[in-house]
Amino acid sequence: MNINQAFLFDLDGVILDTESQYDVFWKKTAEKYQLGIENFEQLIKGTTLPNIIAKYFSHLPEEQQKEVETTNRAFDVQLKMYTIPGALEFLAKLKKSGAKMGLVTSSSDEKLEYVFRELPIKQYFDTVVSADRITRGKPDPMCYLLAAKDLDVLPENCYVFEDSFNGIQSGKAAGMKVIGLATTNPAESIQADCIQVIPDFQDPDILLTITTFAV
Repeated sequence: MNINQAFLFDLDGVILDTESQYDVFWKKTAEKYQLGIENFEQLIKGTTLPNIIAKYFSHLPEEQQKEVETTNRAFDVQLKMYTIPGALEFLAKLKKSGAKMGLVTSSSDEKLEYVFRELPIKQYFDTVVSADRITRGKPDPMCYLLAAKDLDVLPENCYVFEDSFNGIQSGKAAGMKVIGLATTNPAESIQADCIQVIPDFQDPDILLTITTFAV
C-alpha cells in the first residue's frame, strides 16, 4: 500500500444505509414549516445542519430555528444502524493493508459518538473530520482538504467515497479522485463527476479494482 495515498469516506449513504430515514425526517420537517421546496430532502443531502438552517430556515423565528436543530439532533441519535453491503468488510481490508483512512462527514460530534457506540468503526480511521471541525460544509472542499492535511497526503493522492451531489462536488473541488456510491442517486446521475461508480462494496471484483488505485 502506498503510504502517500489516502482513502476518505463519507458516512451516511457510504458506510451507513441511513438516507431513507433522513428522507422521511426532512420531508416531514419541510412540510411542517411550509418551506414549499420540491424534493427538499434530496437537495440538502451531504450538507451540515448549521448550513441547512442558515440557508432554508433563517426566515423563521429564532425559536423555530432552534426547534429544527433540537429535533434533528434528537433524531440523529435514534437512527437504526444499517450498513451499506460490504462496507465494514472493505474498511477492515483497507485498514489491514496499512492504508491511511479518514472519515469526512457532515454529521456532528454528538451523532458520531452515538454511531461509534453502536457500530465498531472508529478504529479504522486515522482522522475524523466532522461538522464541528469546519466552518464551511459540503460542497465546499474545506472538510476534505482538512482530512488530507491531517493525514499529510496531497489532495491529488486522495480517493473519496461519496454518494451525494454535494459530497461529490466537495471531493472534486478539493482536487481529489471521487468514487461514487449509487446508493442515494442513480449511477448515471453521478458518473460524470466520478472516476468510478459502484453500487456498494460487495463485489470482489470491485474491491480489487478500487484497491489497485493505491498501487
